Amino acid sequence: MADKLVTIAKFNDSSQAHLAKQVLADFGIEAFVTGENVANLYIVPLQPVELQVRESQSRQAKEILESGDPQEEAQED
Repeated sequence: MADKLVTIAKFNDSSQAHLAKQVLADFGIEAFVTGENVANLYIVPLQPVELQVRESQSRQAKEILESGDPQEEAQED
């Protein structure tokens, strides 16, 4: 059975989400950015851009992002 995806962080813009995604990739964790198209359509985003990972890796991914990497704008879900 495949892991489901869970949201581990929310961002106000897609560039920060993609930076966080790259940090996780550097640690071997595959991440997915969702909601960026809707957020890019409006000056004030209607919804945050979300960063998702496999549920089995969510704890490790959160720890990596909370360790003081450049994604300090990430908001806990």
